[in-house]
Amino acid sequence: MKLTIIGHWGGYPAKGGASSAYLLEKDDFSMMLDFGSSALSKLLQYKNVTDIDAVIVSHYHPDHIADIGVLQHAIYVENLLQQQEKVIDIYGHTENEYEFHKLTHDYTRAIKYRPNDVLQLGPFFIRFLKTNHTAPCYGMRITDGTSTIVYTADSAFQEEWIKFSRDADLLLADTNFYADQDGSEAGHMTSEEVGLIADRANVKEVILTHLPHYGNHEQLVEEAAEQFSGKISLAKEGHVWQANNNK
Repeated sequence: MKLTIIGHWGGYPAKGGASSAYLLEKDDFSMMLDFGSSALSKLLQYKNVTDIDAVIVSHYHPDHIADIGVLQHAIYVENLLQQQEKVIDIYGHTENEYEFHKLTHDYTRAIKYRPNDVLQLGPFFIRFLKTNHTAPCYGMRITDGTSTIVYTADSAFQEEWIKFSRDADLLLADTNFYADQDGSEAGHMTSEEVGLIADRANVKEVILTHLPHYGNHEQLVEEAAEQFSGKISLAKEGHVWQANNNK
């Protein structure tokens, strides 16, 4: 299982960057976790749009879905150029029916996931946890049967993350606030809270993502490390995490 960080900014992309977007691959299957602003141009450094088999979105805030419309246009054009009819399935929840139905276009198909059920996409099995956010949002526990990634999407701290993240190989965690701040009203976590979850859940590694546009990001790592003694790193565009190389 291979994870590539495509975008990691919270809210909107920094200059030359992209907001939340992550490429997950195994064997010949490629899927995107969220597809935020500027995600497509960054993704094209690694994959052609027709190589994507599926997209799954945590929620419908623009910093997580802004480039879905751009993706839909790109697959339309690529299909014309290549004289094919590739369709990309886009999975989302139906707690916002209007946004869900927008996932369907000429060559994209909206498919609802059922948060209480396990979803299989290619080699991946995905469980869901409803997060504590300002809009309906779902974090994901993704396994290929050998390794496990937990993606918090956007969430304030909640005790459920500890059980949900138990023994994961990687915790990809919303870290939009510093330790001396309170992210609960905005629906995001602090560095200290992420470290606490990682420690109590006995995860192997943490990547801090959905990063703020201010302050010293290395401080986020230092603050998380006060709670968690394992490996902690900042999300960086192009960073690759590979299960076999991180055990």
